[in-house]
Amino acid sequence: MVWPLIQFMLFLGVTGVAIYLFWRVVYHRYLYVRSGRPFDFRSRMKGGGREFATQVFGQSKLLKDPRSGIMHAVVFYGFIILQFGAVDLIVKGLTQGGHLPLPAYEAFGFLQELTVLLVLAAMGYAAYRRYGERLPRLKRGWKPSIVILFIFALMLTVILSLGFERLWLGMEPSALAPLSSFIAAAFAGFSASGAEIAFYVFWWLHLLTLLSFLVYVPQSKHFHLITAPLNIGLRRREPAGRLVSLDLEDEEAESFGAGKIEDFTQKQMLDFYACVECGRCTNVCPASNTGKTLSPMHLITKLRDHLTEKGAVLTGKPPWSPGFVFSPEGAVTHGVSAENASSVDWAEPAEGITDIRPTLAWQMRSWAKRESGTDPAGLELIGDVMTEDEIWSCTTCRNCEDQCPVGNEHVDKIIDLRRHLVLMQGSVPQEGQRALMNIERQGNPWGISRSDRAEWTGEVEGLKVPTVKERPDFEYLFFVGSMGSYDLRSRKVTRAFVRLLQRADVSFAILGNEEKNSGDTPRRMGNELLFQQLCRENIDLFRKYGVKKIVTACPHTFNTFKNEYPEFGLEGVEVLHHSQLLDQLIQAGRLRPQYEIKERITYHDSCYLGRYNSVYEPPRNVLRAIPGAELVEMARSRENAMCCGAGGGLMWMEESGGKRINLARTEQALEAKPGVISSACPYCLTMLEDGTKMKEVEMNVQAKDIAELLELSVFGFGESSKPN
Repeated sequence: MVWPLIQFMLFLGVTGVAIYLFWRVVYHRYLYVRSGRPFDFRSRMKGGGREFATQVFGQSKLLKDPRSGIMHAVVFYGFIILQFGAVDLIVKGLTQGGHLPLPAYEAFGFLQELTVLLVLAAMGYAAYRRYGERLPRLKRGWKPSIVILFIFALMLTVILSLGFERLWLGMEPSALAPLSSFIAAAFAGFSASGAEIAFYVFWWLHLLTLLSFLVYVPQSKHFHLITAPLNIGLRRREPAGRLVSLDLEDEEAESFGAGKIEDFTQKQMLDFYACVECGRCTNVCPASNTGKTLSPMHLITKLRDHLTEKGAVLTGKPPWSPGFVFSPEGAVTHGVSAENASSVDWAEPAEGITDIRPTLAWQMRSWAKRESGTDPAGLELIGDVMTEDEIWSCTTCRNCEDQCPVGNEHVDKIIDLRRHLVLMQGSVPQEGQRALMNIERQGNPWGISRSDRAEWTGEVEGLKVPTVKERPDFEYLFFVGSMGSYDLRSRKVTRAFVRLLQRADVSFAILGNEEKNSGDTPRRMGNELLFQQLCRENIDLFRKYGVKKIVTACPHTFNTFKNEYPEFGLEGVEVLHHSQLLDQLIQAGRLRPQYEIKERITYHDSCYLGRYNSVYEPPRNVLRAIPGAELVEMARSRENAMCCGAGGGLMWMEESGGKRINLARTEQALEAKPGVISSACPYCLTMLEDGTKMKEVEMNVQAKDIAELLELSVFGFGESSKPN
């Protein structure tokens, strides 16, 4: 009886120490998160149960990549099952052969052994993806691989313990225990006492591995096992296209935006610790795909590591336990320590339309430059942790967020960093600064006179385009936007849409020279002050003319009016994108496409129409309604469509470094072998048309808005509607 008592006391001792170390690490990180700006977590916890269940238990985001999704689902559910098995195994060791009083215990044993086999297979495939397929988004080295070793060790010690248990207790082979029966048969020469010793050797190895894993989890990317479900439960309830507003009249505010790590909210900090470093966000990011410095995954991990380092200084609570294993000196330096940088393996760049490897290589080099021992409190968030080049590379397309399996919100953090640069430091790339100044002075990014905004109306042959003053009983306000009013190429889309509205006998009017910029560009570039000014002026204008319905051909304007203006007082106004209205008019028989357009057409999804507002079918319905048209999809389409490169204010700025995003997107479109690349956004149209010119295929492949194609099918190929 002495040995069981000693074993029980040892079990209590090591388990108690492990639980204490686990609690200590989690509690310290909780204190670091508390250093952020307060956040109303309670409001985020209401509703959304179905989506939570879909993402957490249905693994819906992970299954966007079916192979890795299935692998992760096996491990996820495997560990749920094996937790009961772990408790059962502990009971067996402490009671010398007893077990949990589970119903259908033999069936549970079979399920446990089957699960062990499936988890081993899944982890074998995980190792193959990392070291066989060598997926660029997955890091290689001892740190990314340690969890694979942990899980292999857990599975092997479980099954070996069960096998030697059968020998020790003299259990007969069973079809419901195939793996442990096989092991028992393989070691049949062991005596009962020898089998007992072997059982306890593997029992203790399993327990120590399990407890070591417990301590390791919150000190690594695997903290997501705890934080990810919480983060998904607290995910955004409001539309994706709505940014959090700044209270610019707050006299107590010392600064605006994020100039230091504590300026992020506690929810944003929870994002940092939820990141699993899977690289899915970086794998779809248009900036990373074309060799820019920005990598969404590294945005999160660098902010996380900076929070951990600075949080330790601010709270006086060390981040690592035990310190001799998780050394503070260089244990984590923006994800990779200088001394360990050489152990992280990034494959050499490969040829293709897109390639994230140059971005990953830049991130690795920039991490390794950081010297250990630097005082985290002395580091500048913008400059030392995140460079301005990274911050201004974001197109705000939110493809990263669509792919993220743990609900991280990357774009809001980029916007907060931009807000600090613009509002507090006055730091904006020269071209962007010029666009903002022009919007402030003349209401458009080019600085063209306000009085020329309605000049395009003279291009609509034989048709009168009424203003709100001339037609006060209008049904729809057609908000033309700066591109549709001033840009010569976009004017053709405006003209086509107006002709279609006239043919469908839609009662509409425009604001004419009273129209102002919607404010999307200033807001995405971080100039919240200018956005709010424009927003309130536009709302006053809408109220003045009794606007009840707005239609626009610009997805950026559509998103801003629909999702952001209501917060500032726009109520009772229906906002439509021109693709939605055209689809409705066709369905109602008010527009009849009759002329054939025998073209192979591929459609490019605008980020602000698709991912932001889930408008995928209306533009496609318009194209399907055109006789003779063959609609073909690109490899990356709908929610996974790649950005054209113009969002987030980049329409008005020059790209720095790497390949041009619009060129990469055009090459993706050309893979579908189209005669026409169609879009439903003036920014996208411009970028794709420029892409065809760069590829020197503009004579064979045209870029056209859906309204232009529908105009051709409704009116025919007369002089007023000839193709370019």
